Amino acid sequence: MKNYVITVNGNAYDVTVEEAGGDVSAPAAAPKAAAPKKAAPAPKAAAAGGTPINAPMRGTIVDIKVKVGDKVSNGTVVAVLEAMKMENDIVSDKDGVVAAVCVNKGESVETGAPVVTLN
Repeated sequence: MKNYVITVNGNAYDVTVEEAGGDVSAPAAAPKAAAPKKAAPAPKAAAAGGTPINAPMRGTIVDIKVKVGDKVSNGTVVAVLEAMKMENDIVSDKDGVVAAVCVNKGESVETGAPVVTLN
């Protein structure tokens, strides 16, 4: 097995890879000490008093359809999230005005992370 530190979008991940096939009797090289991990960035806070529209699943934001100050109604697409090679619309569940956009295009988000905040 080999250990690697992989950095994706500024986040460092420790990864262990098991080699398939080949000569398993050969001694493995001693793993190198991993570089210190960067602390994960703190989630962007939702605007005070606003109602967040959260990501329904883990994925990558591929488009943001609104900006701060835009009026939205129930069912308006606010962003597009790519997950499992499919694009999913994130829609507003109420009427309001966009108070904050909490993500950037190309950013990875976790399930439940705020995408936009409405007032």
